[in-house]
Amino acid sequence: MKLIADLQQVYVARYGDGDVTPVDPAEFAAPRGHFVVGYVDGGPVACGGWRAHEEAQDSLLPGDAEIKRMYVVEAMRGRGLARVVLTSLEEAARSAGRTRMVLETGLRQPEAIKLYESSGYARIDNFGVYRHHPESLCYAKDL
Repeated sequence: MKLIADLQQVYVARYGDGDVTPVDPAEFAAPRGHFVVGYVDGGPVACGGWRAHEEAQDSLLPGDAEIKRMYVVEAMRGRGLARVVLTSLEEAARSAGRTRMVLETGLRQPEAIKLYESSGYARIDNFGVYRHHPESLCYAKDL
């Protein structure tokens, strides 16, 4: 998908490499996941998904839904599309019985940090492949 490829290029520009998190597209299939794509004038401009976690690991808890691949194309930023995608993901996770949203973002993504913090997300200990990454920030929000 072009949006995911574009997102990876943002990571390369900001961090020098792409996202190293192992992600299988099957993880986003219902009922253990969800993925949305937003369109404007027939073209894809925003996306995001969540995948379920059933076991405790680091700061992850059973019932968590982890947000992955949140992205809005540069030409459409500043119009509230990321917040629409985020709200849609939260609603879908809640409907699927998930109890908390978690996510990882990086220090070089101030717009993402602002979105998550203004949406009620609070810092948690880093988890997974980002557990010891100095530029990673992990967040959670009870659903």
